[in-house]
Amino acid sequence: MVIVTVLAVAITVGVFVLINRFDTLTVAREGCRVTTPQGSIDLEIEQAQVAAAIAGVAHRRKLPERAVVIAYATGIQESKLLNLTFGDRDSLGVFQQRPSQGWGPPEKLVDPVYASGKFFAALVKVKNYRKIPLHVAAQEVQRSADGSLYAQHEENAKILAAAFTGRVPKAVHCWFPPRGEETPAPSPSPDGAERELARTLGAGTTLEAGSRKRGWLIATWSLAHAQKYGLRRIRYDGQAWSVTTGEKGDWTPDAGSSRERVQIS
Repeated sequence: MVIVTVLAVAITVGVFVLINRFDTLTVAREGCRVTTPQGSIDLEIEQAQVAAAIAGVAHRRKLPERAVVIAYATGIQESKLLNLTFGDRDSLGVFQQRPSQGWGPPEKLVDPVYASGKFFAALVKVKNYRKIPLHVAAQEVQRSADGSLYAQHEENAKILAAAFTGRVPKAVHCWFPPRGEETPAPSPSPDGAERELARTLGAGTTLEAGSRKRGWLIATWSLAHAQKYGLRRIRYDGQAWSVTTGEKGDWTPDAGSSRERVQIS
């Protein structure tokens, strides 16, 4: 499970993120920033997508936020929340799960939705996982060489969980160049985004909120995937995000948006 030292160094150098809380960096041309009352973390867009997938699968399984915190701390340690196609021996994906250890086929372990489902299926079998120390619960799932390493990521994991589960509204901000700048943007595909959301949250899922927390989970998932699906605007709960807001990715007041349904276009 634990990535070899050389690989870990390469990953650390190669990514933009999971900076020290409260640090302020020059805003990159694309990325995401997670801000809650507990602090701020900068992410690459891919990391935000992985984080949104993990939270979505936990929501589908009706798991508590503590489960999401454990998953994030594990993913940060194993892969920096990146969906890796390589690792120590045959380890793959965000949790560095090994096909040879029964986690599943290689092609599925690099699907964050599948990998998250496998992680949570193992986690819920850990006795008192909600109450025991995070690193103990994570190690019961991962069986890595040094399970104590998961503990160092707990506070960052709590910030991410508060945001991506929707508990803290408008906590995730993402930005990337609008259409026509630098590289061509994909054609808008709200239908594609909605199909992937349904796959993550469960068959038959729509953009209907159901609750304010679920609505913000959906809005945050949509924002994390906006670049991938060419989304230009997301509206929910009196707020709107637009790709044209530039290098802050801000949510702005939108009196016409509903709390009943997330709108994407």
